[in-house]
Amino acid sequence: MSINEAPETAQQLYLPGLAPVYAGLQDIAWLGLRVVTGALLLPHGAQKLFGAFGGGGLDGTAKFFESVGYAAPSFMALLVGVIEFFGGLCLVFGFLTRPAAIAVAIFMAFAVQFHAANGFFWIAKGFEYPLFWGMAALFFAIRGGGALSIDRKLGREF
Repeated sequence: MSINEAPETAQQLYLPGLAPVYAGLQDIAWLGLRVVTGALLLPHGAQKLFGAFGGGGLDGTAKFFESVGYAAPSFMALLVGVIEFFGGLCLVFGFLTRPAAIAVAIFMAFAVQFHAANGFFWIAKGFEYPLFWGMAALFFAIRGGGALSIDRKLGREF
C-alpha cells in the first residue's frame, strides 16, 4: 500500500459492484481536483503579478494591502501573487505539490481571517471560497499530488 492509498479493509460499500469503477476513477478524480485547484489560483496570481484579467498588478495590489493595514505591502503583493500564480502552476502539474499546497493553505488561512468579518457567503465577500480552497490545498499538502503528478513520475515527493 502506498502513502496515497487508503486501507481496503476500511471500505464497506453499499454497492460492492461499484468498487472497480471507484478504483478505476481514483487517479482521474485526484488529478481533476488538483488541476482545478491550481488552475483557479492562476488567474488571481496573474492579476496581482501582471495586471491581467483586470487586476491591479504589483502596484495596485500593494496599494490595496497598504489600505487594509498590512506591513510591507509591496512584499505582500509579490508573495501572494507568487503563491497564487506559481503555486497554482505547481498544483496543476503536480510538481513540488506539497510545498506549493502548504503555501496556498497558509495564505488561505489568512484570507479566511480577512474575509471572516463579512460572514460566510462568498457573494458577500465572506470566507466560504478561501475556506474551501484552503481545505483543497490542505488535502494535497497531506496526501501529495497523486499518481498522475510530476512528483510521482520523478519518484520524489516532499
